[in-house]
Amino acid sequence: MPDVRRFSTSALVSIFCFVTTVAVVVLCLMAVLPLLTSRQPADNLAGDVSVLHLWDTGPITLDPAISGEMSSHSYVMNLYSGLVKLNADLEIEPDIADSWTVSEDGTSYVFSLRENVRFHSGRALTAADFKYSWERACDPSTGSRTAGTYLGDILGARDVIEGRATEITGVTVVDDYTLRVDIDKPRAYFIDKLTYPTAFAVDEEAVSRGSQWWKEPNGTGPFKLWRWEQGSLIVLLRNPDYYGELAKLESVHFHLLSGLPLALYEQGEIDVVSVSAAYMDQVTDPANPVHKEFASAPELSLFYIGFDVTKPPFDDVYVRRAFCHAVDRERIVRVLFKDSVQVASGYLPAGLPGHDISLKAFEHDPALALELLGMSSYGSADQLPPVTITVSGYANQFPEYVAAALLDWRENLGVEVSVRQLEPDAFLYRLRDERDGLYSLGWIADYPDPHNFLGVLFRTGEANNVGGYSNPELDELLDRAAAERDEEARLEMYQQAERMVIDDAPCLPLMYGANHVLVKPYVSGYRPGPLGIPDLSAVSVDRP
Repeated sequence: MPDVRRFSTSALVSIFCFVTTVAVVVLCLMAVLPLLTSRQPADNLAGDVSVLHLWDTGPITLDPAISGEMSSHSYVMNLYSGLVKLNADLEIEPDIADSWTVSEDGTSYVFSLRENVRFHSGRALTAADFKYSWERACDPSTGSRTAGTYLGDILGARDVIEGRATEITGVTVVDDYTLRVDIDKPRAYFIDKLTYPTAFAVDEEAVSRGSQWWKEPNGTGPFKLWRWEQGSLIVLLRNPDYYGELAKLESVHFHLLSGLPLALYEQGEIDVVSVSAAYMDQVTDPANPVHKEFASAPELSLFYIGFDVTKPPFDDVYVRRAFCHAVDRERIVRVLFKDSVQVASGYLPAGLPGHDISLKAFEHDPALALELLGMSSYGSADQLPPVTITVSGYANQFPEYVAAALLDWRENLGVEVSVRQLEPDAFLYRLRDERDGLYSLGWIADYPDPHNFLGVLFRTGEANNVGGYSNPELDELLDRAAAERDEEARLEMYQQAERMVIDDAPCLPLMYGANHVLVKPYVSGYRPGPLGIPDLSAVSVDRP
């Protein structure tokens, strides 16, 4: 449980033990009164009109340096904060930093920090906390799989990540409220990366408590962790000392695996629910009263099946292309998703800057697929080594679209693909080391820039380049695009890069995602965003 509950209990015990001395009683009451005051709203959360009830599976971690998937981000983004953030229009705006300057050559950033930022414990945040947090994230002993992607452009960060140094030389604490950050070369998207949790501030004192410190997180975000009942309930309480606009909600209750989400929504137990394709016809039927509560928005995401290009048979580009053309993605979207998502025409989602509407990558063509397989070094399906796909799930339960792809490969190529599952909690953190020839994965934009897809997923050596794809010509083009200041020219470079990736076919893009939810009429401000995580601080509840 959170520290605040332990402190409240110990303070009450002290009052009873020292009741013979009026002065001590007064002192104890003065010490405990703020804590008791902060408890009162939480003790009545179940009936409070300013409480949002949600269904969830719970986080894998609450450590910003480790968090690398949506289930954890949903909490981390509310408990912690960074120098900058993305607003509702996906534009960079101040957060802990209230302003910043960039050098003429684009390689040096100087951030001016707010002077009223405090951790949930009450300790004032300074620029030194960012230097500590980033060096901790890059420290190999922390085990971050995201530090290289989001902090690796900073001078000296790679040296720390690779164990050659303990200090990031490109991060300078000028004074308590001024932070200088120097990067290796100009990158148009660098400041966007600082909106990712890896760049958030953590409290060194909290981390020093041990490896499980994150279960009692001490962040600077608009909410703080109040209660965590494992496998049952997580309560986030509004942070009354937040430096920005206070959250409209008093608290958010996450009911963990507490039943069928849609049934709970219909019973009024939760206020918002995601809608899967299986229920799409039901909730959009005008005869159904809930259809007025339906909200939908495109998501900047890509679902795909990747190839391990470092090992047979997917080290052969013709095999990869054959597997791509053999899958009927249009049928998957039409039948399994009931047209609630969009067939992926490439790797950059619709709505992302640089999306090329002229692309139509990997159209379904079984005859071409067989021809390509025949052109490969293997010649036919009979000569392929055994093929296995790695998926997330339990007990042979995995996405239906994966099963559809397996059938297409069997029917159109004569290839039997076996399935190996990793537990969902471990999947994203172990996939790179344990992948098979194929793997099923999704990627949601962290910031609205084509680099977040093409550079992060396909550049040589990137942590999220799971299949080991490498193309030096692509790397050089991506580097030039990163430094290009003319936005139109830059986006044209990324479109060229996308076509290069399509030619090499390191993965099969299946579909671009979307967010579909039901929201109770008394809930305002809950918007399914393009990055997949709603801003809970903007949500309000006027429960009848």
